[in-house]
Amino acid sequence: MEMPPPRIVREPLTRSELVTIASEQFGDMVKAAVDVERKIMALGGELHSDEEAVLLDDGSSQRNLWGINLYPAEDEANWIEYDSMINVRPSQGNRTRGVEDARLREQIRRIVNGLVK
Repeated sequence: MEMPPPRIVREPLTRSELVTIASEQFGDMVKAAVDVERKIMALGGELHSDEEAVLLDDGSSQRNLWGINLYPAEDEANWIEYDSMINVRPSQGNRTRGVEDARLREQIRRIVNGLVK
């Protein structure tokens, strides 16, 4: 089964739309890349690097892009997972697949919660 190309989310979408996207791909999860500067995200790729590429083509800067996984059926406290290979960035002080900076995680959470109602 071929995945549809990632799409950029600039306007809010619903959790039920995310559930549909998840069911078409990984079942209960949607991969996303968030641009913390532009406050947009791309989602729906097979790899976080697919979303990253779409955002870079759209004018995003690499240093502002962070990969996450969304679990739309989970509750507010558990539905965002900060885990992606694109997050491994020693030059920015992030040495793991997670997002190590708590303020950055909070910024990502606010952006995602603003784009998903």
